[in-house]
Amino acid sequence: MKKILMLSLSLLLLFSCKGSMEEKKDGLAGQILIDGSSTVAPITNAVTEDFRKDHPEVDISVGISGTGGGFKKFVTGEIDIANASRPIKKEEAEKAKENGVEFIELKIALDGLTVAVNKENNWISDITAEELKKMWQEGSPVANWKDLNPSYPDLPLKLYGPDQDSGTYDYFVEEILGKDGQMRKDYSPSSDDNQLVLGVEGDKGAVGFFGYAYYLEQKDKLKALKINGIEPLEENVKSGKYVPLSRPLFIYINKKALADKPQVKSFVAFYLEKAPTIVGEVGYVPLDSYTEQVNLIK
Repeated sequence: MKKILMLSLSLLLLFSCKGSMEEKKDGLAGQILIDGSSTVAPITNAVTEDFRKDHPEVDISVGISGTGGGFKKFVTGEIDIANASRPIKKEEAEKAKENGVEFIELKIALDGLTVAVNKENNWISDITAEELKKMWQEGSPVANWKDLNPSYPDLPLKLYGPDQDSGTYDYFVEEILGKDGQMRKDYSPSSDDNQLVLGVEGDKGAVGFFGYAYYLEQKDKLKALKINGIEPLEENVKSGKYVPLSRPLFIYINKKALADKPQVKSFVAFYLEKAPTIVGEVGYVPLDSYTEQVNLIK
């Protein structure tokens, strides 16, 4: 009986030591909290999926409350990383400073913001920035496709776009409506680009705008419009031809989390290592080089 007890104890110690060694060998533990842009989320989700293969014990949460919603949490220190489809605003940066939150901005991709219509729409394939302004501005008289162009069908216009917490909303307003412009209120808003895509898919008279990756994912059910004669293609985004709807995408890192949480530092390093491949795989345009970003987190 004593021999059996000692053998059991030895085996228990052996497996305990082995488990500790494996845990040490396999890497990290702990939590990483991420929130923000639904446009950037596909990149971060793809990186997260790959990271978990090597570090299954790290608990990573990726929310999609919109760029503005993510920054609200980020500047108070609630999350470690913010996904953003626009740069941080001055007032957001000031709020972070007030709360003692220092951060690093990392540009991780380029996006061609895509204006899409229903697949059954056969009357428009190209739209100008001026027509977009007329369609989306506050007080717009355009309630029907015929209001935009007399040659278009007599069909009610149904608009789908991001809500006001979205960086995509801010970018579109500034680039299309102007710095002092306001967006009309009678459209269907969402912080989730997937919902916008579904809206456009389900209504022949619909038009919406969202990140290029979301268009690519459902391109058999949508039709992307040219903007001023230029298609939202990778080469046009990269060259700067696709104006005014080409834009950079970012992640923002809490410096304290980077310094105090090994799992965050490892994740961000992994993110930048994988970005050149993953960014393209999910439908965005990778940067020519990530060397500068890597140097920022060393």
